Amino acid sequence: MAGGPREAQGPFVLWLTGLSGSGKSTIADRIYTRLKEKGIKAERLDGDEIRAVFPDTGFDRAGRMAHIARVGYLASVLERNGICTIVSLISPYREARDEVRQRCDRFIEVHVSTPLEVCEERDVKGLYAKSRRGEIIGFTGIDDPYEEPVEPELHIDTSRLTVADAEAAVMNHIASYL
Repeated sequence: MAGGPREAQGPFVLWLTGLSGSGKSTIADRIYTRLKEKGIKAERLDGDEIRAVFPDTGFDRAGRMAHIARVGYLASVLERNGICTIVSLISPYREARDEVRQRCDRFIEVHVSTPLEVCEERDVKGLYAKSRRGEIIGFTGIDDPYEEPVEPELHIDTSRLTVADAEAAVMNHIASYL
């Protein structure tokens, strides 16, 4: 695009939370692509990719809280600098998501509320199966809690919506910021 990317009218942090395999990353990738196609300044923060940069981050409650705080801080800095930030992170604890919400000017929580059974069927990484066999301890949704958002801005259940429909729902919700 001539002149480079532009800032959105109202940069935001779009935070997709949900179980492993719910569709968070797929939706986030599509939203990121759509924003870039529109010439909007955007960044994408994915939980797995960030853990690769910070490999010592644990999976116990304290480690997960620290991971969410790091990602939330980075997202808030990007937002303050005019960049729409799309985050896909299991972020299982309500308290941690609420703390990130407080850091951001425009925090849009999207609960990718795909049922556990569907996420287990997808199990691309084989993590649910390993957890069920006891090879992974503290796996979210199995033996570690996932605290669903109380009042997210948007619910998306990818067992009921196509990826295109999920993308459209999110794009419709954020349209006023663009």
